[in-house]
Amino acid sequence: MFRVKKVLNHNTLIGIGMEDNQEYLLIGKGIGFGKKVSERIEAPEECTVYSLHEQTQRGPAAELVKSVDPVFLEISEQILKESERIFGKIDWAILFPMADHIAYAVKRIRNQEQISNPLTEDIRALFHMEYKTAQRIGPILKERLGVEIDEHEIGYIALHIHSAIEDENVALSMQIARTVRECIQLVEEETGMKIDTVSLSYNRLMNHVRYMAARAVKGEKLKLNMNDYMSEKFPDAFRLASTVCGHLEKYLKKPLDEVEVGYLAMHIQRVAEE
Repeated sequence: MFRVKKVLNHNTLIGIGMEDNQEYLLIGKGIGFGKKVSERIEAPEECTVYSLHEQTQRGPAAELVKSVDPVFLEISEQILKESERIFGKIDWAILFPMADHIAYAVKRIRNQEQISNPLTEDIRALFHMEYKTAQRIGPILKERLGVEIDEHEIGYIALHIHSAIEDENVALSMQIARTVRECIQLVEEETGMKIDTVSLSYNRLMNHVRYMAARAVKGEKLKLNMNDYMSEKFPDAFRLASTVCGHLEKYLKKPLDEVEVGYLAMHIQRVAEE
């Protein structure tokens, strides 16, 4: 049971929980229509209830709700509900940062200031399902606001979705994507060959560098050491893997476990053989 504190629009309102006296954002079709301040309501089954007591990446939710147009909260909620359907449990704390990003994206589109994201292709490959889910925003924005969103903006929204399903903020996801891109370029420069971005070995290499960066950030370690085998059997791939790992350590400003070199060398060798 909630007591209505403020109606934001027909589909969103701020309510006070009757049990804990905390503020909540309620999003649901028609939930705000005709409601009066202090009126007591039950949250409908399909309604999203979000605690405004949350501390988000952009600050306290209770403050952010004052500055974000509720239409973008609704759109963000639609995308996150679809994400929850596809991925299972997600972290709803991303609701406000995502709504904020969508609001600025729409503003850029309307002002013809659309941005280019050099990592769009890498995001599409690294976070394939997240990108496909983010694409659902296209028809929503077209129908509700009459704007068309491009693939670069979709790439950024995909990172928000990724941060909602993984314990990883948007900035870190972007950093990992950028690091992966630089490491792949380093492999191409060292080997003198262009890697086919649609090949299975490329995707394996890209995902390996992604998880290698994530392990470094989280301080996780691999158990099996393949360094002796790879350095003896494939010395060129091992040397290149050592170079890439050194580059990654400098970029992330975190040490890599030494056994990462052997695993990376294995993936580089697969690319070379293909």
